[in-house]
Amino acid sequence: MIAVIDYKAGNLTSVVKALHYLGAETLVTQDPNVVRKASKIVLPGVGHFQATQLLADLGITSAVREAVAGGTLFLGVCVGLQWLFEGSTEAPETAGLGHFAGRCERFPATHNGAELKSPHVGWNSLEGIREDSRLLRGVANGGYVYYTHSWRAPLVSATASVTEYGGAFTGVVERDNVMGVQFHPEKSSTVGLQVLKNFVEL
Repeated sequence: MIAVIDYKAGNLTSVVKALHYLGAETLVTQDPNVVRKASKIVLPGVGHFQATQLLADLGITSAVREAVAGGTLFLGVCVGLQWLFEGSTEAPETAGLGHFAGRCERFPATHNGAELKSPHVGWNSLEGIREDSRLLRGVANGGYVYYTHSWRAPLVSATASVTEYGGAFTGVVERDNVMGVQFHPEKSSTVGLQVLKNFVEL
């Protein structure tokens, strides 16, 4: 059973629909005990990073830490990926999970002397895909996925793929059983479904 965490800001309906399409059994929950017992965990996310404070308030942050320490597979989507880092300048007072080092930052106002539009909305490619990535198995370099975000995660040793917009940022992060995607796989056509299928089949 995949626990899909509801923190009142996630894009739950589309994610759950895509998981059901792939044959996965899901349970939308705010219960930390359900999270602890799940075989897999998904944290969808849209909106402001401050909304993730509810995860700590409900005891879900500690439940996720326990679960992933025990080997439970975790997938964060969009803000769900950003939450895996130490925090974000969007809400400096709100701590992330801290599983990966670094903080998420807003896209710069300009890049190479030109104005950079923010949020970054639309289709963009995944580049530099790590050959050992289980989440991106069957996804070719240059595969297009759908983004909509104004903050981005830094490049770290666990970065499994990068995307270029105002410089390179982490499109996918993956280390052992903990994974995250900045794009929306549920809106990313064939490539997005392949990513979710890989996660479901792990």
